[in-house]
Amino acid sequence: MQVVYDSGALIAADRDDRIFWLDHRVRLEQGIVPVVPATVVAQVSRSARQVPLRRLLKGCDVAVLDERGAHRAGRLLGLAARTDVVDATVAVAAADLGAVVVTGDRGDIEHLMTSAGTSAVIVDV
Repeated sequence: MQVVYDSGALIAADRDDRIFWLDHRVRLEQGIVPVVPATVVAQVSRSARQVPLRRLLKGCDVAVLDERGAHRAGRLLGLAARTDVVDATVAVAAADLGAVVVTGDRGDIEHLMTSAGTSAVIVDV
């Protein structure tokens, strides 16, 4: 099983949300390395003092957005009539991996996944 973290997951980690950290630890113990699109990191990162955020990212795979991925995210935004690039990169990553999405933005992620012609298990944070 693969997992993609959206901004809500990183915000929960940065706020030291106990439940999120327990869930994250269980994933790591099961050998699941969460994927975090680089756009999500950019959306949440504000300061080098965000120690919990940096600690979380050490246990994740930060996925780079290349030109091909950027075009795919843009195409998905057009299909979905949406504008949030970060959500689109999360949806594209989840679709590619067949991954569970951990997010605080269920509605937008579901809409994007449906527009992409796929679905994902969504875990609310």
